[in-house]
Amino acid sequence: MYAEFYGLKELPFALTPDPRFIYFTPSHTEVMANLHYGIESGKGLVVVTGEVGTGKTTILRWMMQRLDRTVLVAYIFNPRFSVTEFYQHVAALFDLQKWETKPELLVELGNALESRHARGLRTVLIIDEAQGLSPSVLEEIRLLSNFESDTAKQLQIVLTGQPELREVLNDPDLRQLKQRVALRCAIKPLPTVEETDRYITSRLLAAGAERTDIFSASAIDYIYRCTEGIPRNINNLCDNAMLAGYATGDLTISRAIIEEVAESLDMLPRAERCAPTAEPRPLPARIFSDVNRAELWATGNGNGDSSN
Repeated sequence: MYAEFYGLKELPFALTPDPRFIYFTPSHTEVMANLHYGIESGKGLVVVTGEVGTGKTTILRWMMQRLDRTVLVAYIFNPRFSVTEFYQHVAALFDLQKWETKPELLVELGNALESRHARGLRTVLIIDEAQGLSPSVLEEIRLLSNFESDTAKQLQIVLTGQPELREVLNDPDLRQLKQRVALRCAIKPLPTVEETDRYITSRLLAAGAERTDIFSASAIDYIYRCTEGIPRNINNLCDNAMLAGYATGDLTISRAIIEEVAESLDMLPRAERCAPTAEPRPLPARIFSDVNRAELWATGNGNGDSSN
């Protein structure tokens, strides 16, 4: 809608995890290095955590697009399964068909992993939103991590999730799984206003922008304050701000536009959200007299009779 008005070829701030728009902060670069190292070196179990909207899924999809054909990836993005459903899903993703029971499935999976490993091929199971996994499914994941040769894991497992995933893995009942975690890393929000500015510029350029000064400096400063550097929130605020700017014919998004949009999206800075509200205005005396009459009526001291 507003793309042509601002000289763009496509919308720059869509909320979908499009790998074409990925922006690498030092945190993202560290996570990518850990994922690459873990998979290439056969480390086994890698855990990636990050707050909602920091770009975990985008990084996973960017990585999967760049793995060569020697890597077979099974990607699970909705992990709220029972144990039976989990194994059915794994079997479908790895195209395992000759099984009826769980032991038969594990034999089939073991044979497939061993065959691929012997040919120098790698196999990866990625589970997104892993904080939603049940303890019983996490125990099955621990068992899957036991597929290994003398020198390397035959199945690489990547668990990604919100910070709550760390708490899940700290459950004493899951200590055996926690001990198998070879690498841990975390994606952090954008740390500064300057980094937020570079993030916005990067997405505008990826969308084919003819100019990158669409957002004023004060607007970007306020965007950072509202979103606390979380990319998904930045995208949402910027997208709505550009729509508002288009509607009013503003070629530059000012701080005033950001303030208006942030308030409508309930995204005002934390300090402003927590600001004390004004003291309530006193009720008119007529209201008090009406209340008093109602109390008298209820107690039978007025014109009414409450004895029934």
